[in-house]
Amino acid sequence: MSAPPQQPTVTEREARQVAEAAREQDWHKPSFAKELFLGRFRLDLIHPHPMPADEDAQRGEEFLAKLRDFCETKIDSARIEREAQIPDETIDGLKELGALGMKIDTKYGGLGLTQVYYNKALALVGSASPAIGALLSAHQSIGVPQPLKQFGTQEQKDAFLPRCARTDISAFLLTEPDVGSDPARLATTAVRDGDDYILDGVKLWTTNGVVADLLVVMARVPKSEGHKGGITAFVVEAGSEGITVEHRNAFMGLRGLENGVTRFHQVRVPAANRIGPEGAGLKIALTTLNTGRLSLPAMCVGAGKWCLKIAREWSAAREQWGKPVALHEAVGSKISFIAATTFALEAVLDLSSQMADENRNDIRIEAALAKLYGSEMAWLMADELVQIRGGRGFETAESLAARGERAVPTEQILRDLRINRIFEGSTEIMHLLIAREAVDAHLSVAGDLIDPEKSLSDKAKAGANAGVFYAKWLPKLVAGSGQLPNSFAEFKHEVDLSPHLRYVERSARKLARSTFYAMSRWQGRMETKQGFLGRIVDIGAELFAMSAACVRAELLRSTDDHGREAYQLADVFCRQSRIRVEELFGRLWSNTDDLDRTVVKGVLSGTYTWLEEGVVDPSGEGPWIADATPGPSERDNVHRPIR
Repeated sequence: MSAPPQQPTVTEREARQVAEAAREQDWHKPSFAKELFLGRFRLDLIHPHPMPADEDAQRGEEFLAKLRDFCETKIDSARIEREAQIPDETIDGLKELGALGMKIDTKYGGLGLTQVYYNKALALVGSASPAIGALLSAHQSIGVPQPLKQFGTQEQKDAFLPRCARTDISAFLLTEPDVGSDPARLATTAVRDGDDYILDGVKLWTTNGVVADLLVVMARVPKSEGHKGGITAFVVEAGSEGITVEHRNAFMGLRGLENGVTRFHQVRVPAANRIGPEGAGLKIALTTLNTGRLSLPAMCVGAGKWCLKIAREWSAAREQWGKPVALHEAVGSKISFIAATTFALEAVLDLSSQMADENRNDIRIEAALAKLYGSEMAWLMADELVQIRGGRGFETAESLAARGERAVPTEQILRDLRINRIFEGSTEIMHLLIAREAVDAHLSVAGDLIDPEKSLSDKAKAGANAGVFYAKWLPKLVAGSGQLPNSFAEFKHEVDLSPHLRYVERSARKLARSTFYAMSRWQGRMETKQGFLGRIVDIGAELFAMSAACVRAELLRSTDDHGREAYQLADVFCRQSRIRVEELFGRLWSNTDDLDRTVVKGVLSGTYTWLEEGVVDPSGEGPWIADATPGPSERDNVHRPIR
């Protein structure tokens, strides 16, 4: 058996090639969001709003009723925050309830909930305790159940899914101390030895890792004779010899999160536990996240609903200058933002989730947009709630209770929500990921034109293909249904939403024209224009949210379920969103991106160190990145499975 290789040195191009190889290369099903970025407003893909089957809805509602009772009677959120740990008896209760198996098929002992009701359950339990929501999400959305459901063998499903459904908590291990969103530099290795693989390496930020029974581990298999090698996925027993949970991490929020540092030293894993072929690990991870990402906006929706409830109750009770603070415009505008945005986020979540359940559409962009938009907007809503609550928003719930006021954990939700803009793909990485998918059609026909390593014959062929594509595509961006005053008339009622849908159609074409112009202008340098790409994606997110809000409002109107109020909320949201879209369009071409790069170079070279004078740095000593050299652990094992 050969010794594990050292962490590879990877060039920028090699890193891109690894990421590109892991992408789903083809589009076999339609995608509303993909069409939107191409300037085609395919409302028919989302309207009429898809609905769950009656039996799925009944099963889901029955579980939600049980879960609500559990959340109200068995979850002590204040205790979790105070002790920074979810009590074992609470986790045992969730196991008995079947919450570990919400997404697992009933034939394996799970509840078999749809994505729609799984997300409703996460929103509910996450409102009671975001730490519990994160535990259940990490276990089912990205842990062992989801990759096995999509890529596992029947033997693997039979062996592991019944355990995951009732007793065993799982975790997903990809990130390393010096490897975040650049998996090409993955250092954990899995070397074949007979019928086993030998794992060596260190994994960081392993959510659920401290209490997990089963792990999905991403490791690099060295290329050798008979072995393709590459990043590969394995199911690993967390109690295996050679596995040490060296540290339980503590964070500014999600204080009950069982997140740690896990070291593997000569850990034997049966080859039968490999998920998929060698080298397919990153693709498995990314495909798993296509729907797994929807768990985050689910909890953001729950947070928005809670923010709205507290804002309503507090702003009606608190008086300033002779009337409730809600009736002062400065506060009222914040409440309106929270209400309208919560409605839109739920619309985006339910629409994306139902499309995932029906499997008619490719939702990789929709799910990514839901994660990006949900995490950003939920943070803004929580920040506005802190402002509405004033000093009480900054005060802890424990302190409020100690002096005789209602224990409202406003500052806690702000801390708890902050991580959503970072994990399962930071906002910056999501911008790049979505932008890559958004320009896929262009790169498919013209990519070789801007690739400096392609031959002249390749470029000539690409030029011909691009000419045919753009000759058909560009004329369609000139005019569309958004310019016809009677378009989308079915959305015209007491409140008229049709102008907003016409605006979305016009803006989609404008967005596509802007993207094409940018590709023509910057060509191969387009990928370095991350500020521009981020704004393109943010515009697309707003247009998607506006579309979802209108479609949801019409669904509620047609089913006589608060339809009039839904139309009002959709109208307000769209008006707020249009202001943001216009600002983003303006910033596509009028911005400080070039100046920012100049300043950054100056900061890194030390040009502005004089600006740092006059303060002291309270940071402790030590390296910026902890040593992750493979080898035996020198620390105590803090792994504590809950049985």
